[in-house]
Amino acid sequence: MSKAFAGVGSSGQRGVFGSGGVSGARFSCLWWKMAACGRVQPLLLLMSLCLLSVQALKPLPGFGNVRPPAAAMHQQSRAALPNPGNNAAAAAAAASSGAQSRRSTGWKLAEEQACREDVTRLCPKHTWTNNLSVLECLQDKKEDTEIATDCNHLLWNYKLNLTTDPKFESVALEVCTSTMLELKECADEERGKGYLMSCLVDHRINVTERQCHQYITKMTSIIFSDYRLICGFMDKCREDINTLQCGSIAVGEKDLHSQGEVIACLERALVREAEQQDKAHQIKDACKKSIMRVAELSADDFHLDRYLYFSCRDDRERFCENTQVGEGRVYKCLFNHKFEEAMSEKCRNALTTRQKLIAQDYKVSYSLAKACKADLRKYRCNPDTSMPRAREARLSYLLLCLESAVHRGRTVTGDCQGEMLDYRRMLMEDFSLSPEIVLHCRGEIEAHCSGLHRKGRTLHCLMRVARGDKGTVDNLCQTALQTLIQSADPGADYRIDRALNEACESVIQTACKHIRSGDPMILSCLMEHLYTEKMVQDCEHRLLELQYFISRDWKLDPILYRKCQNDASRLCYTPSWNESSELMPPGAVFSCLYRHAYRTEEQGRRLTRDCKVEVQRILHQRALDVKLDPELQKRCMTDLGKWCSEKTDTGQELECLQDHLEDLVSSCRDVVGNLTELESEFIFTCLPFRFR
Repeated sequence: MSKAFAGVGSSGQRGVFGSGGVSGARFSCLWWKMAACGRVQPLLLLMSLCLLSVQALKPLPGFGNVRPPAAAMHQQSRAALPNPGNNAAAAAAAASSGAQSRRSTGWKLAEEQACREDVTRLCPKHTWTNNLSVLECLQDKKEDTEIATDCNHLLWNYKLNLTTDPKFESVALEVCTSTMLELKECADEERGKGYLMSCLVDHRINVTERQCHQYITKMTSIIFSDYRLICGFMDKCREDINTLQCGSIAVGEKDLHSQGEVIACLERALVREAEQQDKAHQIKDACKKSIMRVAELSADDFHLDRYLYFSCRDDRERFCENTQVGEGRVYKCLFNHKFEEAMSEKCRNALTTRQKLIAQDYKVSYSLAKACKADLRKYRCNPDTSMPRAREARLSYLLLCLESAVHRGRTVTGDCQGEMLDYRRMLMEDFSLSPEIVLHCRGEIEAHCSGLHRKGRTLHCLMRVARGDKGTVDNLCQTALQTLIQSADPGADYRIDRALNEACESVIQTACKHIRSGDPMILSCLMEHLYTEKMVQDCEHRLLELQYFISRDWKLDPILYRKCQNDASRLCYTPSWNESSELMPPGAVFSCLYRHAYRTEEQGRRLTRDCKVEVQRILHQRALDVKLDPELQKRCMTDLGKWCSEKTDTGQELECLQDHLEDLVSSCRDVVGNLTELESEFIFTCLPFRFR
């Protein structure tokens, strides 16, 4: 075990800070005692600022006692905020008061010997008189070696004092007056023990008061710059940090920037565990919750995810220079450019890890959680205590629940649907965001689809293997693929499938240009032009790969579902859109629908006219490829091999089966007979081809 982990014990005293840096410091974290009495909500505990009873701070070489005067810290914090006065006189008075206080205290980070050279070299001159501005400047520097070790010690101790000095509560009370009236749970917190600041940090998303929000934002950036300032995090994750060798938990052994690597290491381990990778370490439940909570609370500002911030700093300037920070906008911009050739590999990996956390818990995406909050409550997609947490928080569960509402004709807000579209596209672009596919399709990926990761190519390769064009997949992989397709729901909007969209763009522009972009009828239009002169080979392949899965779940054709959902419920006893039945084989509902499509009036229980039209449309399109009809493919596999092995052109396989109708086995003969009868009715009624 490395020196970084030596002395890390369960007591949380010497092991917390190592053998150097801070002596006699101990965590009091009174939150936990109060939580046991029901005093504080568990959600607030994680991000609470640790109340550290600092009995003595060891002087550091070269600059003596590093603990700045409390009055100086208080004034520097106050001076960092916009002036609360409403007129010039008040502003002047406040400025004068601030100047006098600064002159009287005289303590400035920029003037300390340990940091003077770094501040002069790295920070703009106008920031030197403001300690918080200097702190923000230094902790956002890119290279690990840019800041001297002694300066890092000084910054650590300064931040430690900032987050524990009760005088800062008085600043919060001044600038958060209106907020305190709105957040009763924060107003009721006991004064003088740090609870107020902890509560405000945890509720900062709900703070609308400008000055209050700015103050809390500054304090939040200080807390997130070093995971050791997050109360409870180290206590809950100490053992996992040591076991996984994620990094140092001792002051001075690693600088400010590398502290973000500790949380990033834990996040990667959490992902490996979800994917059930070989020898994956089982992280303790308490630490898992802490990791996800930290990810959730850093969801609005990418600066707070320290590892991603430093990994993607250049990429942010390259791709998202004009994107305003806040509300998760920078994250989304970087996600959209993840597969660009110019994206650095380190940033791409950091983004993928964050996306995988979002897949595990949608609240790690600030924009998605905010935009869909009301709809989640309206359609009861919120966490249900009767279900395991792992399921209810999954991105796929949220998407299925809200997609069900949309498919039933319910109203989902435009902002929420926009966020859903982004994350459905994200799932289709990168198969690795689905732990089930990573787990169950490893063999198929290694054998057939290696090196095709970007822009949905690996997923389409797996879909092609599932069709039988390149091999076979086992049942677990097939199920994982089907589940992902249902979650992403590309049948509702072809643009979600980037590989299909790029391959078929020219066909859409010529054959389907009269249909609105994003309309689900685009896929039907493409199917009508399959094997015509307007179709291109890449589009044909991507289209058939997707249609293979859509044909096995009737709900994935939104037009068919909308027209036939009542008939299916009445005649076929189908589950809800976002539910599934293991007792119902693929294609069973559609088979039920077309069995009722050719019933006579005397036989009763017939399809409605609108539903029958859609069933005929689907049958007409599926006649082009027998693999698009699950029941036909299953029951006629032997006869296809026996009678039609050389019939490979468009529609020839079905024609061949019809020609040998009397020679077919009974189960195949019944299916082909029904299809022939419906096909005859389709021709007889002269149903127009909508897209020719």
